[in-house]
Amino acid sequence: MFSFCCANCNWNQKATSDCDASVIIQGSCRISCWRSFLVSKKRKQKRRTLAVASQLKVVDAVEDDEACELVNGVEVLIGGEGDYEIYAYLLKPVKNNNGTGILLLSDVFGFEDSATRDFAYRVACNGYNVLVPDLFRGDPWTKDKPKSLYEEWRARHSQERVANDIFASTNWMINEFLAAGISKKLGIIGFCFGGGRVIDILAQDQGGCFGVGVSFYGTRINTSLATNVKVPVLFIAGDNDPLCPINTLKDAEKQIEQSKVVVFEGRGHAFAHRPESPEEDEDAETAFVLMRNWLHDGLDTEP
Repeated sequence: MFSFCCANCNWNQKATSDCDASVIIQGSCRISCWRSFLVSKKRKQKRRTLAVASQLKVVDAVEDDEACELVNGVEVLIGGEGDYEIYAYLLKPVKNNNGTGILLLSDVFGFEDSATRDFAYRVACNGYNVLVPDLFRGDPWTKDKPKSLYEEWRARHSQERVANDIFASTNWMINEFLAAGISKKLGIIGFCFGGGRVIDILAQDQGGCFGVGVSFYGTRINTSLATNVKVPVLFIAGDNDPLCPINTLKDAEKQIEQSKVVVFEGRGHAFAHRPESPEEDEDAETAFVLMRNWLHDGLDTEP
């Protein structure tokens, strides 16, 4: 039986007796939970045969009603630099928890954005415990801001500070697993802004905390850091995306052992988590399955 509890909220949610998840993760209560709830969504079972022109194997995508039926969602506070606490969103599957953690780094619209949370939910439906930290400390980019202010906004979020918050979130998640008697490496996924930071973080980590990475159309990737990345990375992008040049990804691929670049013809930025047409939706589904298979192959997902 799976159980999640937090003494600060005096909240406990248990799965039904037929739950086959063998992992129990209990909060160590170093965090402050200011809202917790049970996310209950029921999706129709889907099966699609997908294909993409790459060397990666794409298998049928299956979404299980029961696996997606119970996902615990909780917003948490994590200790960061000094007295600052980092807001984050944690999604934990009940029925099929595989005891493996994923850190998901958002695009510039932040951790509360619905597209990011929906994607995180789908990852959790596949058995992963997904943590989405607030990389911008309550100051995400918004679509109503003038583009002329973008660089000024971005400068407020220094690479060093963002990296420190990401590693604080990583350590929190590892400690939560250790408290439950689980010792596994994590996976890391990033979109756009977060996709670029995947390389920064893996270069610093050098295989210490993370076992695999996935970068969706990462922006401002520093390829000089790629030689320090010691784990496989899957790069996914469209060939019509000026924010993520394919040549940059190819350069990184050459420097990272067992990495892979998958390019979707005609696709622009953010197609995988913000599809805007039926065609993009189909490619987004393909990209999701590629990511899912990459995580499965690169991480120990046995409970």
